[in-house]
Amino acid sequence: MSFGDYEPFRVDAAGVEIAGTKGGEGPPLLLLHGYPQTHEIWHACADELARHFTVIAPDLRGYGASAKPASDASHAPYSKRAMAADQVHVMRHFGFDRFMVCGHDRGARVAHRMAVDFPDAVDRLMLLDIAPTLAMYDATDRFTATANFHWFMLIQRAPLPESLIRGNPDAYLDRLFGSGSAGLALFAPHALQAYRDAFAAPGVIDATCEDYRAAASIDLEHERDDLERGVKMACPLRVLWGEEGVIGQRFDAVAEWRKVARDVSGRALPGGHYIPEEQPEALIAEMLAFFGTEPS
Repeated sequence: MSFGDYEPFRVDAAGVEIAGTKGGEGPPLLLLHGYPQTHEIWHACADELARHFTVIAPDLRGYGASAKPASDASHAPYSKRAMAADQVHVMRHFGFDRFMVCGHDRGARVAHRMAVDFPDAVDRLMLLDIAPTLAMYDATDRFTATANFHWFMLIQRAPLPESLIRGNPDAYLDRLFGSGSAGLALFAPHALQAYRDAFAAPGVIDATCEDYRAAASIDLEHERDDLERGVKMACPLRVLWGEEGVIGQRFDAVAEWRKVARDVSGRALPGGHYIPEEQPEALIAEMLAFFGTEPS
């Protein structure tokens, strides 16, 4: 499986260049990857999805071949609000004002914010292996802090985490990718190399630390504001998680998402965190069932 006949693109999203790949025909489907990956995470799903959808698979700002803009003291340039706006610009560039979204990990956090900030754009939403950011921070205990150690490392003041990671980035990535029961074996060699190459590009380590700093500050402010104002995602939401991962072991994911969304369903899948690569066939089946109609 691969990206077959997909074509690369570069789109100016209000001054931030977003790179990615586009393929297929049919209703528009935006795929958003997580940390520390790129759009390559969808490689095992891409060909089949292109039979049913027009698939847009970008790299988030700060990741892969997309731009790594300078940040500031508020971390606002790496807020999920800013990152969501990037992707709405991308979809509008291709003529899609309303579309479906599937996001994994950090991309799912971007997609959550997108559904709140751009309710007229997101028709249906699928989120993979996350609980809301505020819920995850509020529920942190020794188990979750150990499993998600990088959450607390990356938010430290620059340049400490950046310097530590640069000391041996491959060892750091191997620790993240290999932490599940399947270890590194679940990743296709070409994909693993693509992630390593992308992570080694100038600016990526700095930008991705900023992503996490934003998640621990301005993003939490946005989520608290939603709760105080009673704002919930209006679109149908499907949540999937790995039964062996942190979400599966520590959260009632559907219950947590019902606090911030009106129409929620979901279930666990076998395996751990990296669902698009661990369970591509099951994920494709879920996507076809959930995204199976034209956007309304």
